[in-house]
Amino acid sequence: MIETRIDRRFAALKEESRAAFITFVMAGDPDHETALQLIKSLPGAGADIIEVGMPFTDPMADGPAIQQAGLRALASGTTLKSTLHLIRDFRETNDETPIVLMGYFNPIYAYGVEKFLTDAKQTGVDGLIIVDLPAEEDDELCIPAMKAGINFIRLATPTTDDARLQTILKNTSGFLYYVSIAGTTGAAAPEAADVAKSLERIKRATDIPIAVGFGIRTGVQAAEIAEIADGAVVGTALIEQIASGNDRQAAVQATLALATELSAGIRSVTKK
Repeated sequence: MIETRIDRRFAALKEESRAAFITFVMAGDPDHETALQLIKSLPGAGADIIEVGMPFTDPMADGPAIQQAGLRALASGTTLKSTLHLIRDFRETNDETPIVLMGYFNPIYAYGVEKFLTDAKQTGVDGLIIVDLPAEEDDELCIPAMKAGINFIRLATPTTDDARLQTILKNTSGFLYYVSIAGTTGAAAPEAADVAKSLERIKRATDIPIAVGFGIRTGVQAAEIAEIADGAVVGTALIEQIASGNDRQAAVQATLALATELSAGIRSVTKK
């Protein structure tokens, strides 16, 4: 497939000898304007790639904080169409930062796969993470997305064995998202030593960049992951800041302050 912003960003980071800082926020949380302000500001706080959640009524892989973010977004009237409008509005001032949409297949199926991919590409989406579509269903969305020039990013977990890993990697592009702990998002902090062992095994099977997520909350933890992975993904800790109070501007500033701390931790590590 053609080179994407994600491919270019990881190539640039390799030249800089550092890991990527990947942030996750929910589209429309707590409303469109605040979410847009936040994602526009995240690159300035150090975000290299931004994952944007597509709110869904039954987010089975998400922990309480992200579930609540999705409910707030839905309550504010967020739809898949308005999520794409959010990306379009972001692209008016930023054509460089990669954007990955993360969520579940049902809203895309209802929207229409072909129409969704056309609209997503036109608005500036670079990648997709669809947590409930297994590799056996690649014809549904993965292969059409790749043909449209959109990376399809798969998840691997501590329980992914070698045979399953080969299946997952077959059509993965952009990067592989390694879920560092068993359970839902935000459930616990990852143990760097355990993650390192798993990444060594995965790296023997692929050259694709590997980003590690679930449970990273501090700059110190982010630095530990940056030592061993190509990227660190933070979602729950940021989402909790967004929900931290009734003053939305204060919540945005608190979220950006945490993002800056996390970015500093990652940037303190020089990759060998």
